[in-house]
Amino acid sequence: MDMDNLLRRYFGSDDLADVNAAAIPAATERMLVDLGLKKDPAERFALWSLLYMLGSAPDLDVAFEDEADREAARNFMDLMIKAQQQQE
Repeated sequence: MDMDNLLRRYFGSDDLADVNAAAIPAATERMLVDLGLKKDPAERFALWSLLYMLGSAPDLDVAFEDEADREAARNFMDLMIKAQQQQE
C-alpha cells in the first residue's frame, strides 16, 4: 500500500499540511476500524505506520499477531525516532 494513496483515501489529500485538523479524528477512527478488518499483513503494516506517525497506533501486541511483524514495527519506530532526532 502506497502512503500517498492512504493519505488520499483517509484525508482527501496526499499532503497532511493541507488537511483540516478537525478531519483528523474521524479519519483516524476509520483507519483503526480498517486496521482491525484488514487481513493482508502489508496493508495492516501500512495502516499501522500511518497511525503511528499520527500518534494513534495501537500497541504492537494488539496490532500484530506475528512476532516478525511486531519486530518490523519496532524497527519502523526506531527509524522514525532517529529521523526526528536528526531534524532537531
